[in-house]
Amino acid sequence: MANISLKQLRYFEALAEHAHFGRAADACAISQPALSMQIKELEESLGTDLVERGAKQVRLTRFGAEIAPNVREILKSVEELQNLARAEQEAVAGQFRIGIIPTIAPYLLPSIVGQLLAAYPDLDMHLRETQTATLLSDVEDGSLDAAILALPVSEPHLVEAPLFEEAFVLVRTPEDAALPVPSAEVLGKMRLLLLEEGHCFRDQALTFCGLRTGLPRDSLEGSSLSTLVQMVALGLGVTLIPELAVPIETRSADVSIARFEDRVPMRQVGMVWRKGHPLSAQFQEIGEVVQRVGLDALAQMRSTA
Repeated sequence: MANISLKQLRYFEALAEHAHFGRAADACAISQPALSMQIKELEESLGTDLVERGAKQVRLTRFGAEIAPNVREILKSVEELQNLARAEQEAVAGQFRIGIIPTIAPYLLPSIVGQLLAAYPDLDMHLRETQTATLLSDVEDGSLDAAILALPVSEPHLVEAPLFEEAFVLVRTPEDAALPVPSAEVLGKMRLLLLEEGHCFRDQALTFCGLRTGLPRDSLEGSSLSTLVQMVALGLGVTLIPELAVPIETRSADVSIARFEDRVPMRQVGMVWRKGHPLSAQFQEIGEVVQRVGLDALAQMRSTA
């Protein structure tokens, strides 16, 4: 049982998660032979095999599957110890793993990263862009420290820090630019282009149109806001996008933008992290930087609209 290292346990955790030496090595930012060697040394220290090595896939042995949860708990405890030590130092530094949803990332992430690294040069940022459900799961299990997404998420174990509000705008063809902006009820009867299932922005658009339980008859779906805007340019329908997306998504598309006046669809952008996290004070500081970035971007865009 001698010579078991935390590094070996982290590599084993990655292998258990990815079930593939190559993908696990990529996740750990090492070469595949180096990871394989560390797993072999761990097996020798434990005196038993942990994985069944196949040509395309790796499976945990019975013993490997049995200890995998224990390994995760050990690594989580070590991480909590490190976080407690970082919290004592009070400075915003060290590893920070943050997730962000796809309908925010392309428009704010460059500025967020730039300003955070300028303010906290010792911060080691790790980024993940994915959908809300995955981000929440990763924050709750400790795979991520925090996430930037749309609030509320109503998870009892998470802190929700509101940052700024963002309006939705209507994207339609230039030929329709002179027409009145449709009401939510009328919009719900039009050919509305939506993001695929799993995107919270899709649910927000449906809620605004009063279509929480169903889709418009002629609706179409896309995998990104960029795809939706290009579909509008082709005359396939209309869509909603967040206002921060307008400069990027409409610069190469022949579309018109209209703002709602009476009942304006909005979303609350915020940051979440686990309640009781030792680094909550540092996360609050980071959230304030993200807030400034978002508010500055909105003010600049509205001043030129």
